[in-house]
Amino acid sequence: MGKTLLLTGHPGIGKTTIIRHVVAQLGKQAGGFYTEEIVGPGGRKGFRLITLDGRETTIAHVDLRDPKAPRVGRYGVDLKALENVGVAALQRAMREKKLVVVDEIGAMELYSRAFRDAVMLAILGPTPVLGTIMSRPHPESDAFKTLAQVTLWEVNRTTRDDLPAKVLAWVNKQIEGAS
Repeated sequence: MGKTLLLTGHPGIGKTTIIRHVVAQLGKQAGGFYTEEIVGPGGRKGFRLITLDGRETTIAHVDLRDPKAPRVGRYGVDLKALENVGVAALQRAMREKKLVVVDEIGAMELYSRAFRDAVMLAILGPTPVLGTIMSRPHPESDAFKTLAQVTLWEVNRTTRDDLPAKVLAWVNKQIEGAS
């Protein structure tokens, strides 16, 4: 069993909710980021990235029409925003030897080489990692899932209510072992 725990499951099943619950219990012991939907008239408009030290940026939006920006579904992806805020937060957490939180390793984020490299460094590094990862097959996410350092837990309707406590216990064990 590795020192990286990745939660996987269908969109909307509660992966980020679990991450936010665990992070709220840890306080300053964790660094990195989580993502949330941007909702407006007519439904979801994009995705915001929020670092655990309070920075935030929009990483994908329906109104982002830059022809150079990658598209995932109807969203344009702002790789610069992801790298300047999200990747920087991951690097900061690694430097400060905190639990590295990365929510999410998904199709949008995987367009960024800097993001993929930062996630790999975190997984291979000395500090514990807690993240979420897309469930559907994707070459880059599948590569992370198969690393020996990674433990993969599925979030579904049966498991999601018990997982916050189990994830927190796992994280606390990793933090104690790293001290």
